Amino acid sequence: MTKRSLHLRDIILLALIGIIFGVVYFTAGFVYNGLTILLTPIGYGPMANDLTMGIWCMAGPLAGFLLRTPGAAVLGEFLGAAVEMLLGDQWGAANLISGAVQGIGSELGFTFTLYKMYNWLTLLISSLTLTFVTFGWDWFRNGYNHFSGQMLIIMLIARFISMFVFSGILVKLITNLLQRAHLIKR
Repeated sequence: MTKRSLHLRDIILLALIGIIFGVVYFTAGFVYNGLTILLTPIGYGPMANDLTMGIWCMAGPLAGFLLRTPGAAVLGEFLGAAVEMLLGDQWGAANLISGAVQGIGSELGFTFTLYKMYNWLTLLISSLTLTFVTFGWDWFRNGYNHFSGQMLIIMLIARFISMFVFSGILVKLITNLLQRAHLIKR
């Protein structure tokens, strides 16, 4: 069942998702920096981005899965990125562009199911679309086109695993917990 409009309760939930994940994203910056420091001496520093990308893409799938409204994933991800920026992270206003790109990647997963299926398959598809859309964005923004083919394959696989674990499995577990606590109805 897909809703076509947002009600006040949905807007409040969307705002809460944005605020909570904005804080999570801000904290993920420290994890990213730590991984970069650890991986750089062995030549895999750029992979820190791919290993942590799933964390930065959780708000979109969660908003899309909970609200079941076209555009919810884009809004959830964008709001999370905006809150992260307002908290003073290291990427500044560039977060807004990244949040929009990540939101579009997440939204595509729901679009492919025509907003009619909300299950593991939907989250798998969303993880795949997120992986490819964000990888394409990093191809241009972060110079991924300069890496060797072997490094690109490793980075793409690492990114998909991160996406599926955080934006797929963890989002589904959060949704299940919210349902069991009777905070959302399905």
